[in-house]
Amino acid sequence: MKPIAITLAAVLLPLAAQAAEPDTSRFQLEHSGDHFVRLDRQTGAMSLCEEKDGSLVCRMAADERAAYEGELDRLSERVTALENKSIVNRALPSDADIDRSITMMERWMRSFMGIVKEFQDEDGRNALPQKT
Repeated sequence: MKPIAITLAAVLLPLAAQAAEPDTSRFQLEHSGDHFVRLDRQTGAMSLCEEKDGSLVCRMAADERAAYEGELDRLSERVTALENKSIVNRALPSDADIDRSITMMERWMRSFMGIVKEFQDEDGRNALPQKT
């Protein structure tokens, strides 16, 4: 290996190992009877946990579950409203809209063709006589 690669590996490997480690200070467990209460210190969310088959199984607290369900309902309604709005926006243009668009295109084409004609006229005046 090249010395730069070895140096780079020596610097990056400890950082990768540190990034792979879970943040142990994020959650706080408190024993409560035959259950545990888990507090997420980042979000403030609380979960009820119990030990099953040697593993800790957690579920949301009832009030958080209601808030979660409420947020899902709100987002679902918003998605439905946006979908309905996009369907309405896909309606075909009216005849008046089409006529207005054609008029604008005709005006643009006439203007463009006028410019082309001016260039052709200038080329005709600046043309060299034919030598045959």
